[in-house]
Amino acid sequence: MAAKSFDLIVIGAGPGGYVAAIRGAQLGLSVAIVEREHLGGICLNWGCIPTKALLRSSEVFHLMQRASEFGLKADNIGYDLEAVVKRSRKVAGQLSGGIGHLMKKNKVSVFMGAATLAGKGKVSVKSKDGEETLTAKNIVLATGARARNLPGLEADGKRVWMYKDALQPPHMPKKLLVIGSGAIGIEFASFYNTLGADTTVVEVMDRILPVEDEDISKFAKKQFEKQGMKIMQKAVVKQLDRADDKVTAHIETGGKVTKHEFDTVISAVGIVGNVEDLGLEDLGVKIDRTHVVTDEYCRTGVEGLYAIGDIAGAPWLAHKASHEGVMVAELIAGQHTHPVKPESIAGCTYCHPQVASVGYTEAKAKELGFDVKVGRFPFIGNGKAIALGEPEGMIKTVFDAKTGELLGAHMVGAEVTELIQGYVVGRQLETTEEDLMNTVFPHPTLSEMMHESVLDAYGRVIHM
Repeated sequence: MAAKSFDLIVIGAGPGGYVAAIRGAQLGLSVAIVEREHLGGICLNWGCIPTKALLRSSEVFHLMQRASEFGLKADNIGYDLEAVVKRSRKVAGQLSGGIGHLMKKNKVSVFMGAATLAGKGKVSVKSKDGEETLTAKNIVLATGARARNLPGLEADGKRVWMYKDALQPPHMPKKLLVIGSGAIGIEFASFYNTLGADTTVVEVMDRILPVEDEDISKFAKKQFEKQGMKIMQKAVVKQLDRADDKVTAHIETGGKVTKHEFDTVISAVGIVGNVEDLGLEDLGVKIDRTHVVTDEYCRTGVEGLYAIGDIAGAPWLAHKASHEGVMVAELIAGQHTHPVKPESIAGCTYCHPQVASVGYTEAKAKELGFDVKVGRFPFIGNGKAIALGEPEGMIKTVFDAKTGELLGAHMVGAEVTELIQGYVVGRQLETTEEDLMNTVFPHPTLSEMMHESVLDAYGRVIHM
């Protein structure tokens, strides 16, 4: 059978791949996309989207328990875990179906199967119907990543879970251990803790949410503990003894190992890139710790071969993958384009309270040699936050004292994952403290705290 020929082949239909395919098609390229499992990838089917649907249910449940605070009555409050999960799966299904529609609309040829690079410009696709060869001058690897399985802590789907198990739980945990306090670990800890699980989080670093600014990590920890979570920092799970109805975890802190019993364990200890079985080594693609090495334009060093998203390394965020997808498609189509700057990409964690940040932490800015001015503003000083019944939170801004450049912004509290974009736009437009101070923020909104935090950095705060 003759090989089918395209201008661009994308391997992987997650938020990096499908966006690269759409942008390529918009620019007049003939595009094929190869996906072995689900259109929309992990993000839509087993990651970003279904977890937010679950967390929304737990947030509503939390508010129902606070009904009397708002002058409302709600009796016999409860939840049906099966129905909560069903809603989450339905949301994921709806969006995954939408990607299929977008592929059709943009005339992208979809091949469902496992892809291998069969040589330069050649992709072999194995599906249940057999094997076929596709050719293109340009190939984009967007194969993503999967959860890291540590030896001895492997998931079994019964008592020890990965994110997929946690999204469709075989039972409701009563006593839960979450290993790892990055975004995935802390979101699941937050969800199950809110639904009543006695939750312990173990983090190997000296603080939870270790990529966040230290002030934010500390604030979040205090809030989680207030909600009944137990947090163990500088702690390592050495082994798990599994029984039918329980797991005994051996946890080391300060050189001493203690045993703790749980009925469920969620492992969230990072990710590894999907680099196997693609034929990368034969083409001479450089791989470093399960990630493809690229330049700032996502080029692999092999002519016509690009890598975007999680397979190309940190930050492991869907929106970074999408933006790289657009950039690479434009590059291939001969357009002038700008590389994606990791420090301009916001990170959002949808625990309760939410956490969001962009740019450098205060510590990182100092380490890079900046003389900094730092502003902070608490939610308790904001009218809208009080009216919402959400007075727990903080916004922190970091500026270059010499130029007034906004170096970083860090937030914890209600709806900060929506607020952060204001600072992201500010950084993109190379705003200074003066621009931000002169901007009129609407009242009453949570966004006014963003203004106040800037004012605080320069000794001009009004409501504190």
